[in-house]
Amino acid sequence: MHPWHMYKILFKHYWLKSIRSPGYYKNLVINILMGFMILYLVVVLVMMGFMLPKLLQEIAPQQDPASTFNGIMIYGVIAILLIRYIMQPLSTLNLENYQVFPIKRHILVNYLLLRPLLNPLNYIILCLAIPFSITGVSPVYGAGGTFQFLFLVIFLIWFNTLLAPLLKRKFSNLLLGMIVMLAIGSLLATLEYFKIFSLFQLSQDIFDFLLSRPFIWITGILLSGWAFLLNKRYFSKNYYPEKIDRKVKRKEVDTGKFTFMERFGKIGELISLEMKLVLRHSRTKKTLYTGILFLSYGLLFYPNSTHDNQAGLLMFVAIFVTGIGMIIFGQWIINWDGAHFDFLMTRDIDTQTYIRANYYFMLALSVVSFILTTPYFFFGREIIIYHLVALIYNVGVNIYVYLFGATFNTKRLELSKGSSMNMQGASYKNFIIVIPLVVLPTLLIIVFDSISAIHIALIILTLLGLAGILFRGPILKMIEQQFLRRKYALCTGFRKKG
Repeated sequence: MHPWHMYKILFKHYWLKSIRSPGYYKNLVINILMGFMILYLVVVLVMMGFMLPKLLQEIAPQQDPASTFNGIMIYGVIAILLIRYIMQPLSTLNLENYQVFPIKRHILVNYLLLRPLLNPLNYIILCLAIPFSITGVSPVYGAGGTFQFLFLVIFLIWFNTLLAPLLKRKFSNLLLGMIVMLAIGSLLATLEYFKIFSLFQLSQDIFDFLLSRPFIWITGILLSGWAFLLNKRYFSKNYYPEKIDRKVKRKEVDTGKFTFMERFGKIGELISLEMKLVLRHSRTKKTLYTGILFLSYGLLFYPNSTHDNQAGLLMFVAIFVTGIGMIIFGQWIINWDGAHFDFLMTRDIDTQTYIRANYYFMLALSVVSFILTTPYFFFGREIIIYHLVALIYNVGVNIYVYLFGATFNTKRLELSKGSSMNMQGASYKNFIIVIPLVVLPTLLIIVFDSISAIHIALIILTLLGLAGILFRGPILKMIEQQFLRRKYALCTGFRKKG
């Protein structure tokens, strides 16, 4: 059989597996919502692409926008590589199903490497690059330079798409790899700041040279080829499953260190189990590392003085970063236990203990998130006030909304699967619950800010949070009653896979 025909069959199998999966049509509403979100992102990127030349001209008036953009290209590649390293799922294949057929090994390896390149989401950045190439690149480099620029962007997308999974497989420990990449990025930024070494200037020189010389830009494909060959080399050494299994067994997480929680009784034991669950499963670990990355979300807004008068936006960011731990786990705090929920319900664990264990676990996540965001206090007294109000609101209001809302989500989560672009176990309820958590306090701030009475809105949010903390017992009792009413619906839903 011709190799190309074999690739066609493999990609056809992948497509059929996707549309025939049990969750494909069950999550139709989620898929539609995700489609609208992607459409919105496309529109935003296109608008940014047309506006970017003007923005870059304001930032660096002494240079043309194309040269300024060339200077940040390498920084962009590093940033997107880090995001892909965290978010991009590893391409997998059930080798046992194909090894009984006369298929050459290199065909299966090539299929695994090429499959991510066909994902349309990889090329969404072109929605920004194409408009910018028309408005920013074409006036400087002409029509030929415009096409060269777009081809270079595509080659860099291929390079990142191929290199990110290789780094993920090499490091195995996702957190260690993320720390190393952040350290390298921070070092380069520090050298740039103190003018010891300018990666900006180097990037500018490289891409200016590539765009101004005909056919030289083709050398950009060598980066993609290099990443492809590195992946091939890795698979040549780790093709057989038993080799990978041995590597994984040597790097199992030691979760026995959480046994100190058991001194706090059954609540401590359940919290200890939750911590072990988070560190033992792929989906929960990636979600945790994503949350750590989102702690830097404030850096997009706080250093920019143009946002100082946008109180609603600052409140939104404060609630988000101080409650990121609770946000990423809160909606699925009960669903995490879906695979062994029946077992938990047969143990000597009363409802009060189970709900309060989840409450203290989310409380701890919220407090830890707040502590990790205290460096933002250097941006001014206003940020300190917003973060303190957000912490009180998260602990006194949002935590109960998450606990109460979690009882309505009866979809079981498959923890062994990755979290990247994985909507398995999600429903429209996960989007609705965001309204009281973030949207309402933000709107409250905006309304009172419009009449120059923002302090009243901050007082209202603080009082709501303090009231929730003060009446914690009755509110948790109400959630326990709700859990009892929904317990059998949860048991039924968690038994269904997909």
